Amino acid sequence: MQLLPTLTTAHALFLDFDGTLTELAPRPEAVRIASGLIPTLSSLHAQLGGALAIVTGRPEADIDGFLAPLRLPLASEHGAQYRLFDTSVPATAPPALEPVLQAAQALAARHPGLLVETKRVSVALHYRLAPHLESLCYDTLVQAMREVDGVELLRGKCVFEVKPRGVHKGQAIIDFMTQPPFAGRTPVFVGDDVTDEAGFAAVQSLGGWGIKVGEGPTMAQHRCMTSAALRGWLSSARTTLERER
Repeated sequence: MQLLPTLTTAHALFLDFDGTLTELAPRPEAVRIASGLIPTLSSLHAQLGGALAIVTGRPEADIDGFLAPLRLPLASEHGAQYRLFDTSVPATAPPALEPVLQAAQALAARHPGLLVETKRVSVALHYRLAPHLESLCYDTLVQAMREVDGVELLRGKCVFEVKPRGVHKGQAIIDFMTQPPFAGRTPVFVGDDVTDEAGFAAVQSLGGWGIKVGEGPTMAQHRCMTSAALRGWLSSARTTLERER
């Protein structure tokens, strides 16, 4: 891995949220936004001519709530929902996830450490507070998925998510890169999880580069060890771009 390169006005910047811009929390709603992050993102969005987007597994409402009053271009739910400008549009139809939801909720009812998160097109089962239940969560969801067509299991950090097959962050980035103001730029994607590897593959296939936050194997060319360090890099990029104006 190399030192983080310099961000320029020729880049398009794509950022994961949990574990990347923010530290992970025991529960999704417990995430805290670091002081200065929202002004930094707002400035970078302007300095890059609007070519900055959040690419996340979170629902749209979550991101807008955490980053208010800022509303950035957004690929939410791993790319199932797009917002390039003011309008949010679905990128895929929701599958019939009732069997998965029922199985996840029944399991969580028996084990208080589990948390079920229902999204527009997916169901996530969090086990951060009960890591010893990882195998049980996996087996329960895989069994329930047999009753649903067109879905796949996504493994994240202490979470399993059942989502539409073929929907991933890499495709979202590729789609955004065909549209202004992203088109014609060199893409950069920053993420921390195995769910972000598709994003790294996408930007690198387009001649850009990826940044992995934290430890673990990755195809990204660059690494930043903590979310705090990543925020420092973003803040430095903001200052550098401001000087160039």
